[in-house]
Amino acid sequence: MIRHTSSLFALAAALFATAPASAQSTEIAALDTAAPETASEPDTASAIVVTAKTTRSATAIAQAEIQKILPGISPPKAIQTLPGVLYITADPWGYNEQNAQIFIHGFAGNQLGYTMDGVPLGDQSYGNYNGLSPQRAVISENVGRIVVATGAGDLATASNSNLGGTVETFSSNPLAKLGVQATQTVGSYDTSRTFVRIDTGTFGGTNSAYVSGARQRARAWDFDGIQGGYQANAKFVHDDHVGKLTLYFDYNDFTQPNEDATVFFKPSAGGTASAVQLYTPYTKPFFYPDFTTYRGSYLSPLGNSPSAEGGNYRNYYSDAQRTDYLGYARYDAHLSQHVTWSTTGYFHHNDGAGVVAGPLGQSITTAQAYLDPAYATLPSNCRFTSNANGIRPAACTALTAAQASASGAALVAATGGSGLITRTTEYRIDREGVISALAIDAGAHKVELGGWFEHNSTTQWRRWYGVDVNNPASSTPYIRPLEAAAPLFTQYQGDARINTLQLHVQDTWQALDQLVVQAGFKTSAQWADGRFPVQPRLGSLSGLTGGLPEGKINTLRWFLPAAGATYDFNGHEEVYFNAQKNLRQYPAYLAGGGGPWFTGSQAAFDAFAADGKPESSWTYEGGLRTKRGFGGDVRLEAQVNYYHVVFDNRLLAISTNPGGIAGGAITGGTSILVNVGSVKTDGVDAAFTLHLGRAFSLYNATSYNLSKYQSDYTSTATGIGGATDSCIGGFLVTNGVVPTCGKQLPGTPKWMNKTVATLAGGPFEAQLIGDYVGRRFATFSNDASVASYFLTSLRVAARLPEGTLPLSKLELALNVTNLTDKKGASTLSVGSATNSYSAYPIAPRQWFLTLSAAY
Repeated sequence: MIRHTSSLFALAAALFATAPASAQSTEIAALDTAAPETASEPDTASAIVVTAKTTRSATAIAQAEIQKILPGISPPKAIQTLPGVLYITADPWGYNEQNAQIFIHGFAGNQLGYTMDGVPLGDQSYGNYNGLSPQRAVISENVGRIVVATGAGDLATASNSNLGGTVETFSSNPLAKLGVQATQTVGSYDTSRTFVRIDTGTFGGTNSAYVSGARQRARAWDFDGIQGGYQANAKFVHDDHVGKLTLYFDYNDFTQPNEDATVFFKPSAGGTASAVQLYTPYTKPFFYPDFTTYRGSYLSPLGNSPSAEGGNYRNYYSDAQRTDYLGYARYDAHLSQHVTWSTTGYFHHNDGAGVVAGPLGQSITTAQAYLDPAYATLPSNCRFTSNANGIRPAACTALTAAQASASGAALVAATGGSGLITRTTEYRIDREGVISALAIDAGAHKVELGGWFEHNSTTQWRRWYGVDVNNPASSTPYIRPLEAAAPLFTQYQGDARINTLQLHVQDTWQALDQLVVQAGFKTSAQWADGRFPVQPRLGSLSGLTGGLPEGKINTLRWFLPAAGATYDFNGHEEVYFNAQKNLRQYPAYLAGGGGPWFTGSQAAFDAFAADGKPESSWTYEGGLRTKRGFGGDVRLEAQVNYYHVVFDNRLLAISTNPGGIAGGAITGGTSILVNVGSVKTDGVDAAFTLHLGRAFSLYNATSYNLSKYQSDYTSTATGIGGATDSCIGGFLVTNGVVPTCGKQLPGTPKWMNKTVATLAGGPFEAQLIGDYVGRRFATFSNDASVASYFLTSLRVAARLPEGTLPLSKLELALNVTNLTDKKGASTLSVGSATNSYSAYPIAPRQWFLTLSAAY
């Protein structure tokens, strides 16, 4: 890491040595989060903020810096430059949600909290049941700033999953003057992104608004699929002495053909990997739209993929299709000079589908349960196994090979005659909620009390469709399968009704001129009822002997405390400390996720409902901040943060048999949800920005994270317990005990380093970004890992001075991602087993040219 970072510093210094005397550098601004932030406040100045004035560790990145990374980039992708944050995807924009992965201080994405203008966005699970991604909630160019609390979020944050911090996205405000903004980006792999925004300026004395739209189209870099869609935003603000009214609306319609991860196998204990296990291609591109080659040359006549490829077979295509309507109305009422009452009502509707079209043989264990009329009378040892359609199992004596082959041919005919089958997970979300807070300024005390309530009605369907050999155009990544044809069968349908209530009280006390003390608590309550109106047929899900479990789980935690303080020594240096307890409510995801409603039995569910404990954490953090000027316009802003986290009752969904079509949630089996004990984390983040005059700025963030499991767990658990009381040591799974005690949390590196060097002079600006991610373990027992990598990106821009043309802005910028064309593993998928893992590839070098104009 030191070698890579030093080389980046050297390059930055070389750039600075040839810089003109005057330039615009990246500015640092203090972020004051002691009071609640609202979307209608003035945007923070262009900044990577490392010196937030709060008892918590908080960093932020503002609109201008976000768009410099890559115009149109998703908000989560933009925060990858912040300390303690790992965000990786297999596409440079960060839009594809299937292969997106985020860790903050060892906590995974669905253990964090996310909001947009304070409105909850859910836990960001793929195939989300309670929200949507930030990039679907607001157009990238309309993002005003993103604030990341890496330790623990504010008590008022509307989230019931924020064990390890929060990511808050804020939309920009309408401008005071009438104007039009437009950007056009073109680049690698036929990229075309168009953004247009019209601001009304102030009208009627106290009103302002804007409307905007974006269209993105980009071909995937390793297969012939077009990723993108359409999005529209509108915002209205009325502000007078009585109060402020803010209205916001977002619409999006995205289609994202997905990458496929490569499965990597480890040699068995004392042995060697088989030839199939050694087949690990760097990419697994889809065949679409080459239906003829896929069916005629790749698949067998009975729909089996090449046996030599094993689990690394190729699908015809996979995609995620999402449509959202999101809106809110907020009113900030000035009840008096010292009292403000803010209330937000919001709604969100989503419908979508995750689609995989692939070999029938890989999903034959499910298909035959519904499509073979003789299935119920067949002995279990005569039923086809994965990728063995038409091949009689060796133990079967009730059928001849010819009978088995004929039965397999009948299944091909029943699914359209192509040898393919399409599996979908189809989604519906309807959420409505209210957030309200009363802020009282009582001199030395600033008191806030408020609450959040949400009702969520959500449904997920697992459906299967045939692929007509005579009409392959009816099965594409851009068509909703249900709109093109009736399903062959619905394997199951899950319905959930979820009510969430969160209350909080907080006092910020100016105890001394230099000392601020903050204390409060919140409650977290969830009432969830999950049902399966359509149960899977017996035999279509391995590990399931009855129906999927149904019922209610009510979880109420009335006292989750937080306390912190800041002490300002001299106006330049400040120390802070914060301690906070958080809770993650059980996810009511009914389509194969890690919640109690997809365990293998009603008894397991009932055990969780009666005696289970949701995941919880205590986070302790403290640090030192400094802001100094050294004369000659040399300035330094820096922060060093230490944190200690105790994460209890970690839940792990242990698959009974993943099987089936790859690339999605559990498809061939249910899971056992077990409590695998606690994780203890110690870490340090250090970040600074150095300004050398106005020509050059250098930002650097180094992070160290040590997250260790405190116990082993057993993979054969059938109830709520899974953690063992002792550590067996070593790496081998023995008698079902997985040796995780003392092992580093997989997927998250110990070391990370981020660097942003900016050089500006006159109308020109250059920015170089370096991102070092250390080695990551890929298994729970730490006996397999992926190598570290160092990625760089470059931006060079030229901007005409104001007044040159009748425009307020005209800029041309070139962005190059993965400048050195580095190869390696980006997103990791760590299963509960220890013999394999999956990894997505790093996207290759790509270039993008953007013309921006404003009038």
